[in-house]
Amino acid sequence: MSVMVARKKVVRKWEKLPGRNTFCCDGRIMMARQKGIFYLTLFLILGTCALFFAFECRYLAVQLSPAIPVFAAVLFLFAMATLLRTSFSDPGVIPRALPDEAAFIEMEIEATNGTVPQGQRPPPRIKNFQINNQIVKLKYCYTCKIFRPPRASHCSICDNCVERFDHHCPWVGNCVGKRNYRYFYLFILSLSLLTIYIFTFNIVYVALKSLKIGFLNTLKETPGTYPSMSLTLLTVLEVLICFFTLWSVVGLTGFHTFLVALNQTTNEDIKGSWTGKNRVQNPYSHGNIVKNCCEVLCGPLPPSVLDRRGILQQEESTAQEGPCSRGPGTQEPLATQGPRQAEENSMKQQDSSIPPSSAVTAPSLSDAEMPEEKQRTAGEPPLPSLDAGRAEH
Repeated sequence: MSVMVARKKVVRKWEKLPGRNTFCCDGRIMMARQKGIFYLTLFLILGTCALFFAFECRYLAVQLSPAIPVFAAVLFLFAMATLLRTSFSDPGVIPRALPDEAAFIEMEIEATNGTVPQGQRPPPRIKNFQINNQIVKLKYCYTCKIFRPPRASHCSICDNCVERFDHHCPWVGNCVGKRNYRYFYLFILSLSLLTIYIFTFNIVYVALKSLKIGFLNTLKETPGTYPSMSLTLLTVLEVLICFFTLWSVVGLTGFHTFLVALNQTTNEDIKGSWTGKNRVQNPYSHGNIVKNCCEVLCGPLPPSVLDRRGILQQEESTAQEGPCSRGPGTQEPLATQGPRQAEENSMKQQDSSIPPSSAVTAPSLSDAEMPEEKQRTAGEPPLPSLDAGRAEH
């Protein structure tokens, strides 16, 4: 027979989070779903550095200084660490409102705006918030059902509201927000230094080789393990990658350095939040470059509010084949019991079937069924009871 057994299934909160994010390692890694360009970033960085360490670094370490590959390795490891930290972390996603919270907010909005006549557009859902004597508007997100905090915005790619939203960067495969902006800035800064470093020493390598064996012989030189591949062709490939990367990465680093100095985000700069017609002053700027840089790059990092690895317990019923649970009156078949156990069970059953003596008198046994001691005492007269003697007196 089948028995329905209810057991608790452990479900992590990241499995039920809305949005278009991808989670790995049981919710420890959080990324956007579109990760193709992120893999291209890894391939370009790893490929270029592998060629540089495999060919140019060995020659330059002998000819110039052994510190050249060491410094390149430090820059490479720092760039990779900040890249992975930016790509795999929560950028500052704001949780969506629960159904009860959303209903309460809707009720507040309706009570404030009143009933809107049919055919008229309802007023925008905005709250005014004051920061440093400056009025900042908090906009309502129709997807997350919340009033977004200051400087937050809804990412259309990840479908989440992100606190201090800067931009969505496909090269790192994640949004850039309050919790990972400093790592993003350190990544592009270290990548710019690494690109300049490799680009410079590739040119130095070709120049040193040309001074010794001539430029044409340098072009024909091949490594011993790969005779069909020219070392100079590999060097030219590295130079081309670094050249085209140099303009974009170094330019991006300069732009974000400007934003950090003003304590401004890319989203605010594109929208012209503080440089529009109204000439509204940036309420988040301290008026000092050093203070702005310290706040953005060295300020306290807020914890994630998603609780991705929290546990949601759900009960599920499963059918299992097996014998039913027996009540106090059920008994196993005698065929499956031993002789001793069968005898004890039969005696217990007989004892339980006999009612109490106060209700029914037990039937007497015949002389043949009595033991010998009972037969000897059966013919003797009964002893007088004390109650009978008292009655005679």
